[in-house]
Amino acid sequence: MDKKISQPVVCVISIELFIPMSHSLKEKRKQIKSLKERLKNRFNASVAEIAALDDWQRAVLGMSMISNDKVYLEKQFRNIETLILEVRGVELININIEWL
Repeated sequence: MDKKISQPVVCVISIELFIPMSHSLKEKRKQIKSLKERLKNRFNASVAEIAALDDWQRAVLGMSMISNDKVYLEKQFRNIETLILEVRGVELININIEWL
């Protein structure tokens, strides 16, 4: 009997953030490092700062996850958005998901 192999589903998420209380790159990086670690640990995802690297109050994170279940990833996406909205000192400007 042939077993059907599930096709992997990859989601790539871009997250644009505003950090209003940051007055230096050091403050920003401390805040972003903490958020990146929370996202990595909670969602078992790859996370990196991908843009606005030298901007004190703005950050753009890229995040990716893979699964065989798109519904599961959609739920994780909603959970990621909720977590970011709950983080003190960080404001969500935009979040976007792309499917591969």
